[in-house]
Amino acid sequence: MIMRSSPVPTFRAATAADIPAVVALVESAYRGESGLRGWTTESHLLDGQRTDARDVGEAIARPDSLVLLAELDGALVSCCHLEKQDGAAYFGMFAVDPSRQTGGIGKQVIAEAERVARERWGVDRMRMTVIVQREELIAFYERRGYARTGQSKPFPYGDERFGIPRRDDLRFEVLEKPLAEVLA
Repeated sequence: MIMRSSPVPTFRAATAADIPAVVALVESAYRGESGLRGWTTESHLLDGQRTDARDVGEAIARPDSLVLLAELDGALVSCCHLEKQDGAAYFGMFAVDPSRQTGGIGKQVIAEAERVARERWGVDRMRMTVIVQREELIAFYERRGYARTGQSKPFPYGDERFGIPRRDDLRFEVLEKPLAEVLA
């Protein structure tokens, strides 16, 4: 069996000009019909939007915050938001184009995000929150070295910026990973 390596994306920080493309990518990965093509959809849990131009713009503009883009042949294929918080880097708004999911791009983006957080802010751990009902997504992160912390955060019911819940038992689980130095 011949194994083909995943194409290596080009990484860069998002600017205000990238906001519409980032919003479109995130929405396509998590909501609506296009999200159903990939495995990251939350359509069974939430309706409505996943993010909007204001939230993405604020993430780009905040100090100690970065929206990281991954491009292949000039096309946006993945993004994530990194932010220094309480001595760690927070990882969120992670999206991969549904037509490119399961091809290794997501793993490359996570690795680059960890490298950037360690080098930019000198943090020694990455933290994220995942909807507890997303067991397959939690398992994906666990395979990347993230562990359940036993902490949870409430879902922001009533704030439609995060979606319209289809059930009343949503909450976020906190996952964390130590960021070891990459050996040269």
